[in-house]
Amino acid sequence: MIDRRFFLSLAAAPLAGQDAIWPNGKRAAVSLSFDDARASQIDTGLALFEDLGFRATWYVLPRAVEKQVAGWKRMVEMGQEIGNHSLTHPCTVNYGIGSQGLEAFTLAGMAANLEEANSQIRELLGVTPRSFAYPCGQKFIGRGSETRSYVPLVAEKFRSGRGYLDEAANKPLDCDFAQLLGTAFDDMDFATMRGHLEKARASGRWILFCGHEIGARKYQTTDVGALRELAAYLKDPAQGFWTDTVGTIAEHLRRRRGE
Repeated sequence: MIDRRFFLSLAAAPLAGQDAIWPNGKRAAVSLSFDDARASQIDTGLALFEDLGFRATWYVLPRAVEKQVAGWKRMVEMGQEIGNHSLTHPCTVNYGIGSQGLEAFTLAGMAANLEEANSQIRELLGVTPRSFAYPCGQKFIGRGSETRSYVPLVAEKFRSGRGYLDEAANKPLDCDFAQLLGTAFDDMDFATMRGHLEKARASGRWILFCGHEIGARKYQTTDVGALRELAAYLKDPAQGFWTDTVGTIAEHLRRRRGE
């Protein structure tokens, strides 16, 4: 059996010509993203990100946006990116999340789910998401021999699709925009975040951090203090990071790749 550390070492290897990939001499790229439109993202995150002056990508559920719509409209005014996280957050039936497990979905049913989410987000906030995040990071529908990937559906309807709980940063000139790797940073201190960033920088890659709640460090909560340390680190020109939304960086790479 090949040790998984072998593959992680390959992911940290420098990329040929990496200095020409990112604008203004930057050495790597970073996107911060948060899922589900949880209440703390408005209660705590809104003022925090306004203070930090950072733009993130917020993958929202329409039913959650409805509960704090004024705050989410302010997010839009601030230039934050609003992404689609589906209508009902379907994951495997084993998780017991959402009204229907992925095993019971058809491709047509998933298409309707994503389209209705976009429609409701557009009605609530006046924007149409172009970025998507797979609920629970899972990309299948059906079961057994009838299992299908819904990645092609996401590729058809969105400019990007982000995963979750992945183990590497994205290789900018080769990554699949419909299957971007996402690195969880809930319950993580800044020193651990910095370790991920240093690996991404060493190889000129694009790291997509993924969080949920914003507050004191605990399960599925990205720590406010760690976010402040992270922002200060990323703003330091000597560190060489370009920080922006998933949508902005994806479009830059599409142009860079001639797509």
